[in-house]
Amino acid sequence: MRNPFSFFGRLFGRSRQPANPYHRLRDQIFAVAPEQVGITPEGVWGVVVETGYAEGSATLIALADGTASMYFSTGGGVIGAGQHERPAAAAKELIRRAADFVDECMPVNTYPLPQIGETRFYLFTPTDKLAAAAPESALADREHPLSPLFFAAHELITQIRVVEEAKIRSGKGREAG
Repeated sequence: MRNPFSFFGRLFGRSRQPANPYHRLRDQIFAVAPEQVGITPEGVWGVVVETGYAEGSATLIALADGTASMYFSTGGGVIGAGQHERPAAAAKELIRRAADFVDECMPVNTYPLPQIGETRFYLFTPTDKLAAAAPESALADREHPLSPLFFAAHELITQIRVVEEAKIRSGKGREAG
């Protein structure tokens, strides 16, 4: 099986940017209310999926309106991928799928970064932020109840990567930034 995380490896290998906005962006997503971004929530309206690596953390964001972004604690990332049809559709599908996993999560009011090898799922509902965590290896091996959500998140990552790689080939974008 092709390593789905090699894309992260390339991004983690890049030199650090002087002003890394990672923590500011991450804090913003956990503080935002759905009304601030024009969403009227009926159920799960946002999903954050984070995985811890030895090099740092990767954060994937999906909102019910198709917003899709991912960023890396080492710097770089992709903001605004949901402006493209396929990432927006994958973000909406991740939100739809997340509704099936609300009962697997617990309400939280703190948002720690994942441990190395851990994937954390944060689901935003009209009344709560919910969380669950699992070893990335168990999720990837389909050994955990949250594995379907993990793979829905990776479909979004794939669609973001396809758009970014097309930009790079056309000379209209960069891999990170």
